[in-house]
Amino acid sequence: MITIGQLARYVGVSIKTIRVYHDKGLFPEPDRDASGYRRYGANDAIDLIKIRTLAEAGVPLARIRDLRSATDEEFQQALREIDDGLATRIRGLQATRGRLRRLAAGHLAPLPTEVVAHLEDLARWGFTPRWVDLQRDLWILVFATHPDRATTLFHDQAEILTDPTLRQLFLDYDHAHDLDADDPRIDDLAGRIAEANRERYGPDELPGLDADSEIPALIQGTVNASSPAWQRLDTLIRAQLDA
Repeated sequence: MITIGQLARYVGVSIKTIRVYHDKGLFPEPDRDASGYRRYGANDAIDLIKIRTLAEAGVPLARIRDLRSATDEEFQQALREIDDGLATRIRGLQATRGRLRRLAAGHLAPLPTEVVAHLEDLARWGFTPRWVDLQRDLWILVFATHPDRATTLFHDQAEILTDPTLRQLFLDYDHAHDLDADDPRIDDLAGRIAEANRERYGPDELPGLDADSEIPALIQGTVNASSPAWQRLDTLIRAQLDA
């Protein structure tokens, strides 16, 4: 017979671990000798090795307790279920790792590859970093809240920007950010944008999200709040389109 310290050393666990197993009912406590010390035999060591092996394999302690009294068929089925659970956890951890890598690369939220490429085009076409960052944040919001409509809206805007004349309107909008709100260039730009919208969409409603969605107003409010000139542009464009 051996002491708890000797058992721990032979099996490769700590004394504290053995006591935890005792407390949780995984490992029955042996009889004590005349001095009051626990004494363990060979069968105890074998049982503890089995428990340690299952625990190291990732089996929860509560399941280990159940498995100790399971039939061989039940034992094998339980192991398959545990393996499936571990596979699911591994996939989740791999996805988390991918998100962490994107964060480390400076991508706060995932966007479709075509949107990322479009943002790179914006910088190449001469849009300011402020505009590119704003577009990134707004597309993140749209794709997160309206994934069913986001792709259609994105394709519409991307198609517009392939036209050099229409692209220039967006560039002018971008560069109007620092103008005074009463600068006459804002009136001219609003007129040109309203006319371009009428030519592209006619009397139809402009492409947008669901009618009851608050996201468009939230987006436009964010844009307007960043520049008095942009706020006035929005007011003028709306007035001309509603006229």
